[in-house]
Amino acid sequence: MRVFGSAPWLKAIEKQRHRTKVFRSGNSLAVRIPAGTKLSAGMEMDLLVEDGQFLSYEPVEQPKRMFNIDKVAGSATSLKPIRREDRIFEDRPLRSRDSSKDEQ
Repeated sequence: MRVFGSAPWLKAIEKQRHRTKVFRSGNSLAVRIPAGTKLSAGMEMDLLVEDGQFLSYEPVEQPKRMFNIDKVAGSATSLKPIRREDRIFEDRPLRSRDSSKDEQ
């Protein structure tokens, strides 16, 4: 891929090649991964194998945790509801998008 001009948001992918051996771990095969990678023990990985040949692997994206409102409900005891009269705003004229361009 060639990029012409400035693209500061574009990051080049850094690739490294490591030689390792496949070994037996119990009834499975395993590969030792060098410590210099950004992987950690226990990470779940997707392994793509095509026609019996290893192609690639990538970390499984962890599902986003749901926010537990029960943990924070009632913790802000000093907050009071806004009074009804404080929720009413004065009417103001609305401008259309076209009229804002005319004023400039």
